[in-house]
Amino acid sequence: MIGRFTAVARTGWMIPALALSACAGGNYRPVSDAPVRIGPPYTVRGATYVPAADPTYDILGYASWYGSESGNRTANGEQFRPGWVTAAHTSLPLPSYVEVTALDSGRTILVRVNDRGPFAGRGRVIDLSRGAAEALGVRAQGHIAVRVRIVDPPEKDRARLRKGKSAADRATVPEQILVNLRAQMKAAGL
Repeated sequence: MIGRFTAVARTGWMIPALALSACAGGNYRPVSDAPVRIGPPYTVRGATYVPAADPTYDILGYASWYGSESGNRTANGEQFRPGWVTAAHTSLPLPSYVEVTALDSGRTILVRVNDRGPFAGRGRVIDLSRGAAEALGVRAQGHIAVRVRIVDPPEKDRARLRKGKSAADRATVPEQILVNLRAQMKAAGL
């Protein structure tokens, strides 16, 4: 057996093949929840963003979605996969988990934040992947009013999202709460 390997290695194809196999996957960071990265402040188009851990994060604003960047590297080094339920946020740690609620329907989904953005549009608080927009039922819209809350989901839901699958269904928000949230957005001028 050793003699065969030596003979094959001498042919010149084995060593390059082994070297290339070490590069498989495009040198992306594996999809993982560790380490969590916060990162230094950064500036995009004249606006400075300061990443920080905020266990009370709960905000109203607008979500948009993106998907044409398939294969690009996310801000935490993972490969962007448009069909996965992920999102971009300007300041939450990477990765983070958020509940995103569509204020028109009350539908709520769990999303894994693994990228930075959005960097355009007044009141935009999160960019959803195409997969997240589909799961939320908002892909047909360019942007939608949402509530985004940081959460600490069970490992079972985290594992599903890390594998590109949707987490377990979440309860729909009752209409009376949606009315209140929409009124808060209106009062804030959004």
